[in-house]
Amino acid sequence: MSGADWTPAWLWLAVVASGLYHGVNPGMGWPLAVSAGLMERNSNALVAALWPLTAGHLLAMLLVLFPFALLVALVEWQRQIQIGASLLVIGFGILRLASRRHPRALARIPPTQLGLWSFAVAIAHGAGLMLVPIYLGLCREADLDQAHAAAGTLINANLGMAVLVSIVHATAMIVAGGCTAWLVYRYLGLKFIPRSWFNLDTSWAVSLILVGSIALVLVLAS
Repeated sequence: MSGADWTPAWLWLAVVASGLYHGVNPGMGWPLAVSAGLMERNSNALVAALWPLTAGHLLAMLLVLFPFALLVALVEWQRQIQIGASLLVIGFGILRLASRRHPRALARIPPTQLGLWSFAVAIAHGAGLMLVPIYLGLCREADLDQAHAAAGTLINANLGMAVLVSIVHATAMIVAGGCTAWLVYRYLGLKFIPRSWFNLDTSWAVSLILVGSIALVLVLAS
């Protein structure tokens, strides 16, 4: 397999890896699923809580990726869009690193509204932004004759890729989060939850900066 053949594989691996990373992060909501199971004293309640968490995270990914799906149709500006997106991710990571405060609006959303809470948290933490450079790379690797493709065809292909990336990412996220929630529910119990909310803001911000920097280097080197 040539280096060119490996590129899409590495990008899809990055989509899955970022989903697993988001899933095990307690800030994305798995402790709420554990709490639901413990409060109801039923593992079904834990599983039921995972669905709105998944839906909220998936909608957040789509909301962020769809505008870029439309922008990438401007083929002549694709390089500039990729550079701009990389700088945006880096800038947001630096902002998260400098300011550790969570938006006050998140505190106004009751944890019982899991779907809305998951959506808002994913947006506020830049979870969708982390996917943008990876997604743009996959669009670039798509087997399309972009110089001759009709705009409508290109937009549809990009939107389809955005949906696929979001679904794969959200699936990996909820698998990792669900497994973590089940292990805590089954073996560790309620006392573990307060200790699980350790501060991951620094690692989250650094990961945003790292993803954006790698994407920027690859675009400038191409």
